[in-house]
Amino acid sequence: MVTRTQLSRLGLFDAKVPRYTSYPTAPHFSGAVGPEDFRSWIESVPEDGTISLYLHVPFCRRLCWFCACRTQGTATLGPVESYVETLKSELDLLRAHLPRGVKLSRLHWGGGTPTLLTPDLMRALIDKISEVADFAEDAEFSVEIDPNEIDGARLDVLKAGGMNRASIGVQDFDEGIQRTIGRLQGYDVTRRAVEMIRERGVSSLNADILYGLPDQTRARITESVQKLLSLNPDRVALYGYAHVPWMAKRQQMIPSDRLPTPDERLDLFETARRLFAWDGYAEIGIDHFAAPHDGLTVAQKTGRLRRNFQGYTDDTSDVLIGVGASAISKFPQGYAQNAPATSAHTGRIREGSFSTARGHVLTEEDRLRGRMIEMLMCDFRIRSAELVARHGIAADELQRRFAEMNAAFDGLLEVSEEGLFVPQDARPLTRMIARHLDAYELSVAGHSSAI
Repeated sequence: MVTRTQLSRLGLFDAKVPRYTSYPTAPHFSGAVGPEDFRSWIESVPEDGTISLYLHVPFCRRLCWFCACRTQGTATLGPVESYVETLKSELDLLRAHLPRGVKLSRLHWGGGTPTLLTPDLMRALIDKISEVADFAEDAEFSVEIDPNEIDGARLDVLKAGGMNRASIGVQDFDEGIQRTIGRLQGYDVTRRAVEMIRERGVSSLNADILYGLPDQTRARITESVQKLLSLNPDRVALYGYAHVPWMAKRQQMIPSDRLPTPDERLDLFETARRLFAWDGYAEIGIDHFAAPHDGLTVAQKTGRLRRNFQGYTDDTSDVLIGVGASAISKFPQGYAQNAPATSAHTGRIREGSFSTARGHVLTEEDRLRGRMIEMLMCDFRIRSAELVARHGIAADELQRRFAEMNAAFDGLLEVSEEGLFVPQDARPLTRMIARHLDAYELSVAGHSSAI
């Protein structure tokens, strides 16, 4: 049995580590990757293959204080309309270089607030995307929906365009906590949004909830989780709030002296985790929960669970293309990120060029370590046979690395000829174990607490 004392001694309550939605992580991208690399990687996508497409809308009607995403507030529609024109031009550019016959396995609209778009702007983007590639037979089209910024007309357009999964942000239902984090969103508003989504036949619903917020207690997170469960989401992401005011200036509005201690954060996580488990949700990786019928649950049982910039996924496509300012793409060759600033991104697209500003070309060692980290984050298990077969590493070298990892974590891990396994009570350490596999220098600037 792993004790709190052991977890503390191993650094769980002090360490700042990545969430490992990529390897290497974005802080290690460089300007060595540019538009020409991005273009050639697009052109190398196999004909009749599949891709995932992420479309980034970096605008919000209001800026929530807790959020550290790259977003900007707008009181008028003008900047949004101009940005949509840029997205359409970028999609035209993508179509010009993407091999024919490629299908979309996943389409995700994120932000920001994609539902800030008017029905006409939504329809224009949907039509433009359909010119780039058709949906694959089992495709998934998901949209991040702000319950404060949605209505029937916009949902009708999204549904007609193929949306079959909706994602809503909850954060916390306690009104006092909502005021402290600058995100007022009552339960009734959220429930009505869910009802409108369900009424239109969108059967799959994601929800995000946060732990580690100011003034959060076990009683308050219990009430919020129970309210969320009453909405019957198919999939839940339970994210730890990352307080990084030196990066996200708006977080300076949140009183740091009212944040829970690291030990209290673990209590909050465990309280929520148990509630989801008691309600029949499967635990997916380190911070997701899914209903028995959900694709993530099926992927976990069949060994197809993966991790990308949106968190956990059952998408098996090797290519994820990000469209919009700051969006990140992943190819078998490496990562490419668009210019972060909307103005810079727009300028380059209007010049007829992709706006790739930075990225990383993967080495074979990157691929090996990245797959090991993904296995840990998805399955809490590193399977030696796959690594030997696909990456050419010797079995005895793997055993040496595993033994070194086990020693670094007080022998809490299980090592055998089959590989390495993280037992249930040691799983709070998963991101730290993954960090042990990371060959790059750690920069804590954009990283969050290990719990």
